[in-house]
Amino acid sequence: MAHEKFDVGGMTCAACQAHVDKAVCSLAGVKDVSVNLLSGSMTVDFDENQVSPDDICTAVDRAGYSATPVDTGTVAQAGAAAGPGAAHHESPTKKLEAAAASMKTRLIVSIVFLIPLFYIGMGHMLGWPLPAVFTDHIHAMTLALTELMLLLPILYMNRAYFINGFKSLAHRAPTMDALIAIGATASVAWSIYAMFVMADQLAYGDVHGAAATAMDNLYLESAGTILTLVTVGKYLETRSKSKTGSAIEALIDLAPKTATLVAADGTETTVDVDAIPVGATVRVRPGESIPVDGIVLEGTSAIDESALTGESIPQEKNPGDTVHAATINRTGAFTFRATRVGADTSLAKIIQLVEDANATKAPIARLADKVAGVFVPIVLVIALVTFIIWMVLTQNINEALTAGVAVVVISCPCALGLATPVAIMVGTGKGAEMGVLFKSAEALETLHTVDTVVLDKTGTVTQGRPAVTDILPARRADGSAMSEKQLLKLAAALEKSSEHPLAEAIMAEADARGIVARPVADFAAVPGRGVTAREGQSPIAAGNAQLMAELGIEVDRQQLEAFARAGKTPLFFAKNSELVGTIAVADEVKPTSRAAIEALGCLGVRAVMLTGDNRLTARAIARTVGLADDAVIADVMPADKERCVRELQEHGHTVAMVGDGINDSPALARADVGLAIGAGADVAKEGADVVLMHSDLLDVARAIELSRAVIRNIKQDLFWALFYNSLGIPLAAGVLYPVLGWQLSPMFGAAAMSLSSVCVVANALRLRTFRPKSVGE
Repeated sequence: MAHEKFDVGGMTCAACQAHVDKAVCSLAGVKDVSVNLLSGSMTVDFDENQVSPDDICTAVDRAGYSATPVDTGTVAQAGAAAGPGAAHHESPTKKLEAAAASMKTRLIVSIVFLIPLFYIGMGHMLGWPLPAVFTDHIHAMTLALTELMLLLPILYMNRAYFINGFKSLAHRAPTMDALIAIGATASVAWSIYAMFVMADQLAYGDVHGAAATAMDNLYLESAGTILTLVTVGKYLETRSKSKTGSAIEALIDLAPKTATLVAADGTETTVDVDAIPVGATVRVRPGESIPVDGIVLEGTSAIDESALTGESIPQEKNPGDTVHAATINRTGAFTFRATRVGADTSLAKIIQLVEDANATKAPIARLADKVAGVFVPIVLVIALVTFIIWMVLTQNINEALTAGVAVVVISCPCALGLATPVAIMVGTGKGAEMGVLFKSAEALETLHTVDTVVLDKTGTVTQGRPAVTDILPARRADGSAMSEKQLLKLAAALEKSSEHPLAEAIMAEADARGIVARPVADFAAVPGRGVTAREGQSPIAAGNAQLMAELGIEVDRQQLEAFARAGKTPLFFAKNSELVGTIAVADEVKPTSRAAIEALGCLGVRAVMLTGDNRLTARAIARTVGLADDAVIADVMPADKERCVRELQEHGHTVAMVGDGINDSPALARADVGLAIGAGADVAKEGADVVLMHSDLLDVARAIELSRAVIRNIKQDLFWALFYNSLGIPLAAGVLYPVLGWQLSPMFGAAAMSLSSVCVVANALRLRTFRPKSVGE
């Protein structure tokens, strides 16, 4: 079974994605197809004995698109030569940025020419002042030709709508581009026909007739308006998408580019990370990033593994412990033996997970595209039938053509095409006001279907940094005890010289209380256990229960277990070989986390907490925020987080993932919608679909409510757009002509079409008054 990736060209909407998927799936031997609209790519699993890559490309070509195989290279074959930043990892960022720049040029040119075109075309109807050359009856053709000349640049800049739209019609798979192309073509075609009529009238000296024809039958400004307004929405969407493709690049940048190798004779050499072989000895100094995965040989240190595990408290590493690429050495220097390099490192596997999750993300089917597949053929059939009936009954081609074109003009998809982008535009603007940044229309559309929200613990549910929670002085043998301030003074004196993250939490608390650390003598760090020193003639110590046991000092085991159940890390302090107190440190829950989970419950959305912490700590946090034990998944590594999200999806859930760390990137990419906390790592924000700028979980509930309001607005717009057509098309076809002798003309059809667009925009603007209800706003 072969697995190959292809670049796909020509896709503009979800319908295109579905057509490509259908074309490839129809081939014998194809087992699985995943088309990614955002990156313009496709991955295919197929039997090489039944179908070839050329056959797949041919099938896509026949569907009206283009496909070319991507030479990704084989990382496994590259072995040690391929580093974490191997060149086969590519992001669609550059392609999307180029598309956004191209769309911006189209939009600017369209607006520049639309303004005078609209002014000239509508000025006589609205009473605007116009030059005499455009108002005198004898210059009717001058007016028409001027409008046509102003329209031509707009048609040229937006020719892709016509190319793609008519191509999709030719393949019997109409898309939004087909609707746009038909509407604009109908307006232009009728206007050009009217210009021929005007020329004929002028040839016979009927100046007033030509002027009347120009007044009633030129719809060139309608075509220009349709194309320009749709391009506004397309540009905003493309610009938003262009910011979503750099997650993989950011992941690659985490790893250092060079490393220090230690030879057998002790000499050190700086080499590129890509050149590190398995088994090499690598030295890492304080503050440096670890270049590859390995096992510690000599030295001890505290390693910040938050990039991979999400755990805010650095882990003590001693000889024999495992270290991972892209984690940061916080304290001592050490050497380690490289065990996994290149594509085998933890970082490289996370990169691969992000690529795979992006390639298999579920497609978003736009409502308008679904409607277009049925709407366009029906309109064309009705227009053709109308023309034939009028020809048979009247034998007058002018009346028949008028009726047929009136049907097409009144069913112009301007309102249908605007329904989605205008609501999305207003919705995303409202989201930005609330501090919720949607990176794509797909994210806003998908979020309303979410029924499960997976929450990373560290930095999302909690603050993401250790802080002092308890200061508990102990009773001495003589019954006396220190005050909290005295205990904190002793702790500050001991921890001032320590580089341990827990010491940082204690010093932060001391600074907050205005305590200045006094000097101590004979300071010494006991790796993995704590620190010792001397204050005057008194020996003092701070550390875990293991250090206290080595010093022959008993600690309260019940208190130790209580701290563990509460998810806290205790530090014990001793003076003169006697326990004087305990200070507990923990990653505290954010103030709004409980309210956010309750708000999600009010919306009918289940919250699940996912963490790399141990189960005891995770359940303690869960109880604090109101989550049941069965809504907690603990002891998970990055690959497991992505797998947990995938399993929820496989059980039929629509999943949103909320995280803030590099380790969350695969899960953010795998989820139907990824939401990144604004204070989190840049890669999480780049890889997510939505960024919560306030770092407030309540914004998750707000975002879901806003998404539901936008989708409800879009459905309303689509309903009324179709309702308008269901009434307008029969009138344009002339169903009332036998009874009332009246038929809707193309002029009134165009006016009705414009009014429908105004209604769509007005309805979308109601979203500006949106106020979320679930969070009490």
